[in-house]
Amino acid sequence: MKHRCKLIVVQHLTAKAIGSGDLPVLATPAMIALMEKASMLAVAPSLAEGETTVGGYMECSHLKPTGMGDEVEAEATLTKIDGKALHFEIAAYAGDKKIGEGHHIRYVVDRERFLAKLQAY
Repeated sequence: MKHRCKLIVVQHLTAKAIGSGDLPVLATPAMIALMEKASMLAVAPSLAEGETTVGGYMECSHLKPTGMGDEVEAEATLTKIDGKALHFEIAAYAGDKKIGEGHHIRYVVDRERFLAKLQAY
């Protein structure tokens, strides 16, 4: 399973706006969020009623800067299923330039049981 998501680098997605840096370039947390979204959407159609996935692990490199107005596309490919753990290879591109890459693990959870854990804290 594979999915791609896109965004345009706008002010609120910059390192300066998010606070992860002080330059007007795509923030690493924004790139990672796009990669997570692609991973989530790659498997969403295959989940049972009441299930979703949550991020549990991210290993990622932000390789190159991306400026205001640039289009960024993240791709997630499911590479392994280990029980409830779903392993993805992830990458982000600005045009033909790879700007990020890594490995992401998401876990299949029951929505209601997962949210009920909030009440226990």
